[in-house]
Amino acid sequence: MKLKRIAVILLAGLFLYLTLYTWNLRTGHLDTFSAHTGLDFSGWVLRPGDWIADKAVGFWERYVYLVGLKQENDLLREDNRRLRLENMTLAERSRATVRLERLLRFAPPEGWAMEGARVVAHRMGPAGVLDTVLVDKGSGQGVSEDTPVVCAEGVVGSVMRAGLASSTVLLISDMNSRVAVVGLKNRAAGILAGQGWGRDLSVKYMKLNAALEPGEILVTSGLGGVFPKGLPVARVSGINRSDISLFLDVRAEPLMDADGLEEVLILRRLPAEKGPGD
Repeated sequence: MKLKRIAVILLAGLFLYLTLYTWNLRTGHLDTFSAHTGLDFSGWVLRPGDWIADKAVGFWERYVYLVGLKQENDLLREDNRRLRLENMTLAERSRATVRLERLLRFAPPEGWAMEGARVVAHRMGPAGVLDTVLVDKGSGQGVSEDTPVVCAEGVVGSVMRAGLASSTVLLISDMNSRVAVVGLKNRAAGILAGQGWGRDLSVKYMKLNAALEPGEILVTSGLGGVFPKGLPVARVSGINRSDISLFLDVRAEPLMDADGLEEVLILRRLPAEKGPGD
């Protein structure tokens, strides 16, 4: 009962205080009375209310400020994400431009024309059956089987299967690939054979007494009728001479990076020009 009485008294006092404070805000009678009498009674009454009002106004202003600051931060974060995306897009365009410029500097051999193609799929890891890539040009664009495919670094492979709008390219690293090559410096001839994904190439049927040096570039010899003559293919990485074989054991590494292929060039033989009597 005593606590209830105290609570009632406090509520009544708070009600009376708020009534006086609100009445004075509307009429100003307490301020006038204090001014004429020189008493500080109204100041004692109004000072707590003014303090509470100031705190409430300050809290509201800080809240509004913080809300505005959060909105500004959200906008800045969004701008930051947008700028990062634009920066990545511009960087990728710059890299693509560099790659395309390197491809455009490639001069096709005499009697051959070239056309760019984009790599749209790679073999799926070391478990793939064949070392291949898929390009976005097919028979509808004049591509046929055994069409040579190159990049800025050298020979990539040849078309194994040509669809209407895409083609499968067999890479020189595949175990079914064979390319006739000669040494760029010493002109030693052999057959470059693929050994599978992630392994060095092998040069077969190169004579035991052939002049060949580690690091020498191997280029296409033009034999076989698939690749034009003189295209760089691989670099000699190791040479072994055996007492029981008539041929050198030669290892080579491809000049092209199959995993990094994004654009390639497809070479097509130009039709032979007919003479006046044809």
